[in-house]
Amino acid sequence: MKVTRKNFLKLSGFTTMAAFLGNASLSFLYSCRRAAVNKLKGAEEISSICPMCSMGCGMTVSVKDDKIVNIEGDPVHPINRGKLCSKGSAAFQLSSHNSKRLGRVMYRAPYASDWREISWEEAIKKIAEKIKDAREKTFIEYEGKTTVNRTSGIVVAAGSSLNNEEYYLLSKMARILGITGIYNESEYSHSAAGLALRNTFGYSAMTNHWIDIKNADVILAIGSNPAETHPVSVRFILKAKGKGGKVIHVDPRYTRSSSLADIYAPLRPGTDIAFIGGIINYALQNNRINREYVLEYTNASFIINQEYKFQNGIFNGLKGEKYNYNAWDYEKDRKGIPRADKTLKNSRSVFQIIKNHFSRYTPDIVSRITGCPEDTFLKIANMFTSTGKSGKAGAILFSSGATQHTVGAQNIRAYAILQMLLGNIGIPGGGLNALRQGPNEQGCDDHGMRSDYLPGYLPVPLAEEHSTLDSYIKSVSPLTNNPMSINILSRRNYQIINLLKAYYGAAALKESDYCFHWLPKISKSNYQKNIFSEIQKGIIKGAVFAGANPLMNAPNTGLKAKTMENLEWIAVTGIFETESAAFWKRPNAKPEKIKTEVFFIPSASAFEKDGTLTSSGRWVQWRNKAVNPPEQAKSDLWIIDTIFNELKRLYTEDKNASFPDCITHSNWDYKGEKNDPDPLEVCREINGYDLKTHKQVPEFGRLKDDGSTVAGNWLYCGSYSETGSMTARRSTRDLSSKLGLYPGWAWSWPGNSRILYNRAGVNRLGKPWAQEKQLTEWDDVWEGDAVNGEGMAGPAEKNPFIMLEEGVGKIFAGNMADGPLPEHYEPMESPTGNLLNAAAFNPAIIAAKQNQGGNSRVYPYIATVFRIAEQWQQGVMTKNLSWLDELSPFYLCEISQSLAEAKGIRNGDKVSIHSLRGKLSAYCMVTKRIQPFIINGRKIELIGIVSNSGNATILNCFNNLAHDIGDANSGVPEYKAFLVNMDREA
Repeated sequence: MKVTRKNFLKLSGFTTMAAFLGNASLSFLYSCRRAAVNKLKGAEEISSICPMCSMGCGMTVSVKDDKIVNIEGDPVHPINRGKLCSKGSAAFQLSSHNSKRLGRVMYRAPYASDWREISWEEAIKKIAEKIKDAREKTFIEYEGKTTVNRTSGIVVAAGSSLNNEEYYLLSKMARILGITGIYNESEYSHSAAGLALRNTFGYSAMTNHWIDIKNADVILAIGSNPAETHPVSVRFILKAKGKGGKVIHVDPRYTRSSSLADIYAPLRPGTDIAFIGGIINYALQNNRINREYVLEYTNASFIINQEYKFQNGIFNGLKGEKYNYNAWDYEKDRKGIPRADKTLKNSRSVFQIIKNHFSRYTPDIVSRITGCPEDTFLKIANMFTSTGKSGKAGAILFSSGATQHTVGAQNIRAYAILQMLLGNIGIPGGGLNALRQGPNEQGCDDHGMRSDYLPGYLPVPLAEEHSTLDSYIKSVSPLTNNPMSINILSRRNYQIINLLKAYYGAAALKESDYCFHWLPKISKSNYQKNIFSEIQKGIIKGAVFAGANPLMNAPNTGLKAKTMENLEWIAVTGIFETESAAFWKRPNAKPEKIKTEVFFIPSASAFEKDGTLTSSGRWVQWRNKAVNPPEQAKSDLWIIDTIFNELKRLYTEDKNASFPDCITHSNWDYKGEKNDPDPLEVCREINGYDLKTHKQVPEFGRLKDDGSTVAGNWLYCGSYSETGSMTARRSTRDLSSKLGLYPGWAWSWPGNSRILYNRAGVNRLGKPWAQEKQLTEWDDVWEGDAVNGEGMAGPAEKNPFIMLEEGVGKIFAGNMADGPLPEHYEPMESPTGNLLNAAAFNPAIIAAKQNQGGNSRVYPYIATVFRIAEQWQQGVMTKNLSWLDELSPFYLCEISQSLAEAKGIRNGDKVSIHSLRGKLSAYCMVTKRIQPFIINGRKIELIGIVSNSGNATILNCFNNLAHDIGDANSGVPEYKAFLVNMDREA
């Protein structure tokens, strides 16, 4: 046998184990080794990417006779180096080895009580006809004098595990048809973070990347539990600790992440702003900030206009539930440039405003609000603000524990302000790092699977404001006269014109306004929470769920399932049957009275198709097809392409159809071998190419606004070169600094930058803040990590935050729905009043009128939800894998010993948890990991619900306990803090 590195490790492992167990075990162990070797003999090894969380771990898939015989960690992949977590290891069962995989097209007829098999031809024809019919019934061509090309009768929702090329085509198809109800799963989790990051720094993404965690001097994990949600990330946390780094974990309960921490702090759910606000105050009062960084690279010196006020928890400009953003504008000079005070002494400077604003967040008040002991808080404040010294770096790791609140976006804003004060943005080992959940949640957002953004985060046109392309460009292109600002967003004309060329091809000419009038325009915000109300009203006729399971993401699941009965039809793609596809089967439902037609389309798994996906750290990686899908299953790319081509045929034949030109004249040709769509052709269009030379555009700065170039997503320019896909690169060579950037591994947006805002990684003289952590350096040219935006300009000439008109990070952000600065408000359901101001809860909250908060006398306990390592999301994939399902077969909750004694509950008892909206039956774990909080001198208990444990059903899942009320900016539901009661079941 040829001895490779992998085989050597296997042999070494068997030999060592045999020596340990003794000679009696040798025959057994060697027979095991021979079985393993025989299984892999003659197998082809194919590289892929894990389909579970957002880390982007590499996998080696061994294939023999068109069957997957083994899956293990890719030993050369820089992120996981051969390691896999329990979910990644169990991904083997996603292949054809799983009897639960659905490989045939299934159809549920109106009023039927079971599925029946139909052919692909019949399914495609029926689905296309249903989409056309719903579009024709609800199509609006004009709103006033504006061409809006809009249909309200169809909703499209996507899961987080499709490839980028599939998201791009799905988003493109929806827009060409005029569909404005476009959603994805991140709108229930991370969209609050995306909005906050975009409004503060410019890009909607994790600022650094997974490997870079190892470069931190202090790691603060808050609103996240990386050891269980992203287990492989622990290797980078431990690397940081091995070099003397410190770890802080702030969480409502003691977890596996807490066990890694140097300091653990308990935190009452929903009080992050109070906690971080206290650290901000500590940093300001004790001069623990990086003053040079703050002065040069943030808006701390900018002067705010005289109208600005803040009183009793309310910012000026509030009318009803909406603020007027103009009330928080900068004071500007004659050129329109914000006035600044470089001494930072002006009372209306951002610096003095935040100093005054956060001065109320004293250690005592922080402790009384959050339940964190004051001495623990002070230790943490001292430890994390130590990174404000030049040469030090502190990283913040957060996830949905931070975003799923009525102040979710402002939680992230608070983290961002702290990191800017300490100079931790744009440097190695620093950053504000969103630990997204789904494997391609980032790519889903990037490619416009949202109602409010097109690919590349271009704002969706508004009917009232954007009647022409020129009016759109002027409206969404912030301008500045500041010569220091690169202001990429001022070039929206390049971005939108190239997108229109990608959508409408030869028809998109200058004289036709590049067919801008064909692009659908909305008249209101379409938060995902509005889907079900519009289904209830009969506005939405049909739905397309591409790898999505919205029922198990939405609050009030039972009510939502009942609402779905109003739909005329649903088309669902997936590898397993989902609750959303089979809602008519739920207990107490009466199929004979449910008219909804349902099409279940079997799709390919991650290992059964080619394409790219984008990790939370923005690494865009190619995953190779290993085997063919089982039976008749097809990739989502094939499904989307085939449905659209059938629609194109239908509209070509129907001379009386509504607004057919945008469909019949669309740019849609991705054919490859065997006439199937080729993902590489989609990649070429996403990247962009020159129409005359047919060469790929190498970077977004080379795009033209005269119609001579085409690019589906300007943000991904550079991802596909003349030599092929940059995303498939596998060079393990690092830069000389050994920071773990690996610039030749895959590709990272934008422009292969590994750390965002890396211009801020040096001072104005171009020298790194820490020579031993040299990310970039300016010496007449930039060296190190790829620098975006006018690369010939040095740090003394241009500001580092290239996406913002200010060119600097926004400590004070005047474009947030609930205020320019974070302020502590209580969750919508809270056991205590607001100890900091007179406002009970966020005054700009997006509230469902029919769903008021629960009374704390009836529901005295705080509930929060968390996840476990063995399951992913709501379990569509993992609960269908026996290796994982047997590890958590029951719905679980966790309580303190004191609450157990008070309620007469023992470990393992079955309990009923109930809120104002519904109830949940679960098995109870009584542990020391949860302790009651002392809030303003009063003991308050916490119930932790494991959101992804057990085999949840529509009628028994945590969603039925939570309310619809969401973040004021994004509508993300407040899953992490609501009120419940609990009783032991008989």
